[in-house]
Order: sequence, then C-alpha cells, then structure tokens
Amino acid sequence: MTELQAWSMKPLSERLEWVASFRRAIASYERELCALMEQEVGKPRLEALTSDIAPVLAACRYVEQNAQRLFRPRRLGGGPLWLGKMNVRVHREPLGDMAIIATWNYPVGLLGVQLVQALAAGNCVTVKPSERAPRTQTLLLGLAQACGLPAGALRWTHASRQAGEQLLFSRRFDHVVFTGSTAVGRDIASILAPNMTGLTLELSGRDSAFVLGDADAKFAAECLWAGVNLNAGQTCMGPRRALVHRSVYQAFCAEISRLASGAGTRRMIDQAAAMKCYGLATQAIAEGAKDAASEVRGGQQPPVPAPIDGFWRPTVLLDCKQDSDIVRGEHFGPLLAVVPIDSLEQAMVIHDRCDQHLTASIFTRDAQGALALAHRLNATNITINDLIVPTAHPKASIGGRGESGLGVSRGEAGLLAMTRPVYVSVSKGLIRRSAMKPSKMVIGMLASFIRWRYGGSDQLRHAMSGILPGALALFGGDDRTRQMEPDIPLAKVDEKKTA
Repeated sequence: MTELQAWSMKPLSERLEWVASFRRAIASYERELCALMEQEVGKPRLEALTSDIAPVLAACRYVEQNAQRLFRPRRLGGGPLWLGKMNVRVHREPLGDMAIIATWNYPVGLLGVQLVQALAAGNCVTVKPSERAPRTQTLLLGLAQACGLPAGALRWTHASRQAGEQLLFSRRFDHVVFTGSTAVGRDIASILAPNMTGLTLELSGRDSAFVLGDADAKFAAECLWAGVNLNAGQTCMGPRRALVHRSVYQAFCAEISRLASGAGTRRMIDQAAAMKCYGLATQAIAEGAKDAASEVRGGQQPPVPAPIDGFWRPTVLLDCKQDSDIVRGEHFGPLLAVVPIDSLEQAMVIHDRCDQHLTASIFTRDAQGALALAHRLNATNITINDLIVPTAHPKASIGGRGESGLGVSRGEAGLLAMTRPVYVSVSKGLIRRSAMKPSKMVIGMLASFIRWRYGGSDQLRHAMSGILPGALALFGGDDRTRQMEPDIPLAKVDEKKTA
C-alpha cells in the first residue's frame, strides 16, 4: 500500500479525529505561534489571534462538523426516460498527491486552512513554507504531524525561495495550491501547464471601496482606516482606493484625516515594500494629492516620512487623480488613495480600469442598491458596510478571477475543491440493449418522443427556417457548403438518409 493510499483509505471519521487533534494543538500553542508571527512578520498578538489563530480554529470546527455531509456519496435522481432505469451516484475522492506553496502575510491562517482541508479530504501534502515565516510555519507543520498523521501524509521542504521551484521540477503532483503574487502565480502556472497539473492560485487583489452618497461617512472612514492598518495593509483583500461620492466627501475626509493624524509607524515585510508605498505617495502628492494626516493641522505637519528599516506610517491621500499610479493600486502596504466621484458610473469606470478584483466593499444605506451594484463588480467576495472581516466566515470561500487567481479555497467550495467527483452508474432495462440495432419504426418512435418531450414542433422549425441560414452565414463559412435541408417533416428526413 502506498503512502497516499494509507492516508486516503482511512475512514473519514479517523481523518476528522486528526482535524480535532490539530485544532486542540493550535489552541494550546497559540502563544508560541503568535510570538513567532510577531518576530518574523511583525504581526501584533491581537492581529495574530484574530486574523490567523481564530480563523483556522473555526475552519477546523467547520470541517469536523460538515465533511461527513459534504463527502457522503449522493444519488443523482431525475434521469431522462430515454435512458431507461439507471442508478447514478457521485462519490468524492481525494485529488491525490498535493503541494502547497505557502505565503507569509497570514502564515498560520492561510496555510492552516489549506492544510486542514487538503488532509481531511484524504490527500497527501508536501508544503514549501514561506522564506519569510519559516519558524512559524515549521511549528504549525510540526503540530500537524504530531497529531497522528501516518508517515508520508505530510512532508515539508526547506523554506528557501529556490526550494519551491525545485519542488515543482522534481516531482509531478496531482494538484498544486499557491498563495502569493500574480507574477509568481503566472510562473508556476507555466511550469505546471505541460503536465496539465491541477492548480489553485490565491493571488492578490487591488480592490475598491465604494462610499455612496447615502453612506454613513464617519462609519465608512472608520472601517477603511481599520482596513488600511490591518496587517500593515499587507492583505490580499485590503482596499487600495476609496471612491467617495462628493455629497459625503468632506465628512469622510474629515473623519479619516482625524484617524490618520494619530497613526504611528507599522512594520512592513521589508524596506523595499515600504519604499514602493512611499514612492507612490510622494508622486501623488506632487500631482496634487493631500496627506490626510497633515490636513488635520492645516497642512502644517511634515510631508509623508520615508520608511526606516521597513517601518512606515499608514497613509491616506485625499483628492487623488483618478488616473494616477496610486489609484491603480499596484502596491502591498498601508496606503489608501481617496478619489472624489460625482456618480456611480464614474466610479465604475475607475474600478474597471483595474484587472485584479478579488474583493470589493460598498458603503450605503440602500441594501437593494448595494446588491445590484455587487453583481457588477467582477469580484468573488463583496462586503456591504464592512471590510475584510466577514471573509473570515468558515463557510465562505475565496476565489480570484483572471489576474487575482484561479479556483477557490476555504469554506464549503474550497473543501470540495480538494476532492474530485467520481460518478458510478448501474444500468438496468432498456439502456443495456442500446447496442442492438433498432428498426426504422423504433427510430421514428424515438424521434417523435424526443420532439414531444423537449418541446420541438413543426411551427418552430418553420419559424427558424427564415433565421438560421443568415445566422450561419454571419458566423462564417462558405454559403455553398452550408446549404439548409429542405423544409420537410423530420420523419421524411429519416427516410431520405436511409434510402
């Protein structure tokens, strides 16, 4: 028996016992995990508890309580009469041998959920820890192994950047999960494409917050300021731009300026990331934008300070030009561009210029209007009168589109994505005689039944005869090779083709 079979063939109840044990271990070691996160990525303990530890523990509980229901074999009823008697059941099987290439910004929360879902589904997993959080993730992986996994069910590599590339070239996996930048995600996809390896890409967004004309401007400013500060702005679902209607613009700016004026510095992942934010901020100010922190004291505060050793002050810039680099949002840090808008359509033009829509937030008192807008934003996760936090719901999945990723993770859809459906059918009756050549009478009866069952009629055929030739010509092809059959009853067509 292979290592994969040894784990995947264990009863689901035993795999869920491991999930429960892992949950208890994480809860027991939260102090050590939080301390390592603070040392390696600068995450304060409160943020570590609320954005890493608590979400992964909730995800464990969700898997424990719902995996049996989701993975249970299910009968597919309602088959068509022409198939005869048939019993079809769908089973869930693990994807197989998986790799997870982990990220640093939520080193326990993101890797922990992916690990729990992959192993609970019966996969064997190899993890490449992030080079920026190696001790945090090695402790997490050690806890997972110590909770009763058999040999080979979980492995991990060195945390160096080169280890990820070596891993993908050294082995052929059934599926790979990567969380990180779009540029690296594109490189990984190109490596895996020749082998048609399955891939989940959880990449970043450059997301918009819409503050509409009927919004509570003070509340919206408080939420957005919290989003700018969360994890030092290093969140894939963090806001990059606030599109604020002019009717509430002054109130919004006054409140967010008050909040920004009291900001201290936050530790970012490195000096280069901080310098990118600083460069965009200084460029926007040169183009006419205003530092919100400076506005509180009549512009008397010094300009945006340069980062030192990766420490930088979370910054909000007001009156940004809608076509400026800062509004495009190609940064990963505590920097927010505020743009005044006169209409929702103007806001949509700005929003649509960006090609990375992972999430979006809407602030308004009009619930129905917010729902209508949500369907236009091309994002998977929409928050109304809130920001980021609701996406931690253990039943909610995250999935990017285009430049923001591929596939889904977390929640019900993410758990099912760690498996593949297998359809098993048992046939009885007429379907078993399908290999026998039927008579012309039986074929005619079948044709009549199909027309009746699915709504076909001579009237519809006659109506379509005037439309279909033009439609075929419109989509190309030589009219001489696309001649329509004469408008004769279908039974006559059968006789013609068998003559």
